Amino acid sequence: MSKLLAFGALWWLFGNPFVAVLVLLVIFYFLERRYIGLSPSIVRPLKRRSAISRWRRHIQMSPHDVSAKSELARLLIERKSYAEARGILSGIETQMDHSAEYWSDIGTCDLALGRLIEGEREMEQALAISPRVKYGQPYLRLAESFAKTEPEKAIGCLQRFKDVNSSSCEAYYRLGTIYDGLGRADDAKLAFRECTQLYRTLPRYMKRHERKWAIRSMLRNRK
Repeated sequence: MSKLLAFGALWWLFGNPFVAVLVLLVIFYFLERRYIGLSPSIVRPLKRRSAISRWRRHIQMSPHDVSAKSELARLLIERKSYAEARGILSGIETQMDHSAEYWSDIGTCDLALGRLIEGEREMEQALAISPRVKYGQPYLRLAESFAKTEPEKAIGCLQRFKDVNSSSCEAYYRLGTIYDGLGRADDAKLAFRECTQLYRTLPRYMKRHERKWAIRSMLRNRK
C-alpha cells in the first residue's frame, strides 16, 4: 500500500508515470544499498576506474615506484583484471618478496587464473610471513578455489580462517554452501544458523559489511 501511495505521489509530482517508476526504483536502490547491501555499487566502479587511470599516469612519470604499482595491482584485482595485475606484481617481486600482502595479491591472481598449484604456494607463503594477513583472506580465496575440486581441503581452509577471523559471517556462509554441495544437509543448516547467530552479536559498525552473508544464510536455511 505504501508503495502505491509513493508511486501516486511521484506521478502527481512529475506528471509522468515512467519518470515516477524510475525515481521510485532509484529510491529503492539507495535504500537497499544503505540498509541491506546485496545489490552492486554503481559509484564504486567509477571511482575505481578513475583511481586506476591516476595510478597509471603516476607510474608513467615514476616507473620505479613500487608502492604505486602495488596499489594499481590491488585495484586491478578488485576489477577482476587478474592477468594484468599479475603482470605488474611479477615485476616487483624482488622488492616485495618480504611482504605478506604481496604474496596474497599474486596468489589471488594465480588462483583466479586457474593456476592452483602456484596460487596455493603463494598464499601459504603469505600466511607464513603473517598468519593474519588481510584478516585471513588467503584462507577464503583458497576455499573458493578448492570448493568444487577438493571440498575437504576447502573446509579445512575455512576452519583455519575462522580461527583467524572469528567475526566473519562469510566463512560460515561459504562453509554451509560447501556442506550443502556435499549432501551434508545437517552440517549446512548448522553453518547457516551459526552465520545468523554471529551476525546478531556483531557491533553495529560491523553489521553493514556482514549483513549480506547473514541474509543469504537465512534464505539458504529456509530451503
